[in-house]
Amino acid sequence: MVIIGEKNFQSISKVGIIGGGVSGIAAAKQLSRYQPVVFEATDYIGGVWKHCSYNSTKLQTPRCDYEFSDFPWPQRDNSSFPSHVEILDYLNAYAGHFDVLKYVRFNSKVVEVRFIDRDQEISTIDAHNHTLLSGKPMWEVAVRVNQDDTIQWYAFEFLVMCAGKYGDIPKLPVLPKQKGPEIFNGMVLHSLDYAKLDKESASQLLKGKKVVIIGYKKSAIDLAVECAEANQEIWTEADHPFEEDYASCQMAILPDNFFEEADKGRILFKRVSKWWFWSGGVQLEDNTKLDADVVLLATGYDGKKKLKALLPEPFFDILQDSSGIIPLYRGTIHPLIPWVAFVGYVESVSNLHSAELRCKWLSRLLDNQFKLPSVQKMLEYTTKEMEVMKRTTKFYKRNCISTYIINHNDEICEDMGWRPWRKTNWFSEVFGPYSNQDYQEHK
Repeated sequence: MVIIGEKNFQSISKVGIIGGGVSGIAAAKQLSRYQPVVFEATDYIGGVWKHCSYNSTKLQTPRCDYEFSDFPWPQRDNSSFPSHVEILDYLNAYAGHFDVLKYVRFNSKVVEVRFIDRDQEISTIDAHNHTLLSGKPMWEVAVRVNQDDTIQWYAFEFLVMCAGKYGDIPKLPVLPKQKGPEIFNGMVLHSLDYAKLDKESASQLLKGKKVVIIGYKKSAIDLAVECAEANQEIWTEADHPFEEDYASCQMAILPDNFFEEADKGRILFKRVSKWWFWSGGVQLEDNTKLDADVVLLATGYDGKKKLKALLPEPFFDILQDSSGIIPLYRGTIHPLIPWVAFVGYVESVSNLHSAELRCKWLSRLLDNQFKLPSVQKMLEYTTKEMEVMKRTTKFYKRNCISTYIINHNDEICEDMGWRPWRKTNWFSEVFGPYSNQDYQEHK
């Protein structure tokens, strides 16, 4: 226990990490020399792979494209897509191998974050030009342990936000008055709440029921297969092309038996842009009425709202720019929010790879191996990236870097003093696909 002023702190540490998902575990491993404190609200690591998955949920890529650079999958050449259970086993094996779990405080929910303005002459605009680990705590973090009423306080020189974009806060549709779920005689669940059900409860909810699924991406697809086991349901589709799915990181790999169930007529499709409830189910914009006992909302999550709830004034007001994007230099540093990094808030075809490489970059930044550019230059850089996103997809607010990830990674390598060309010969560099193995430190 450390006492500063009128507050009792459990500890004062250099680095605090909020979130024990993929990004949080990657950050803890790369920043282990600072003995970080990781706050995980639940009693397990893995994030969305644990609390936003269903029986049919699998990885979107082969396992060799979703692995840490220094911890290859067993049988990594297996071309099958691993299930969410296999991914959780892999993440736990990684954390155990590198002894990361000793840094994690389980059942520790962060309920408040306060910025300590210790140096009035250091404005937010030039704070990044100072040493990021200055020996003085810059953030106070309030934590509720085991859902107890008692709040514990911690202090840190630097924070790493890894709370994630998915889970916790569902994104719910905004519907006209008298057309919302209050007039529906059946049951309405968001996919987040469905994922919390055990297998027996989920089976009882769906068995023999007419189910409508609102949504068209990964959650909706996985739910469709589960519901098709003994029922018929409707899956609403979006109206945009494949290349836009790639540019916005929304590609979805179909689970096993999807086409088989569709051919049997157990999965039916409707392409709509507007819908609402009626007493017996869901009504579409062409006035088609779909009968339903259960409506599942696979409508996504509000990760930005979750971040805003954590950040204090004035930072939650400047988190997003006028277009709704979170500007992150190198996908990690917000130019206007000092002494904090954001990991896991840009998307790519492999979010694990993106998170690990940016954690390596952050580790070297905190070690003073290189310096950040001025705030003005960082803002200019993020503005250029945003313009690229806006040209490639109408879903640019997702912060997806798939269309230029190699260039993005090259710049990160150059910052760290690594060769941007990671292959052993020019032929592989030009024609070979990149994987996380190409970003091992000794290459």
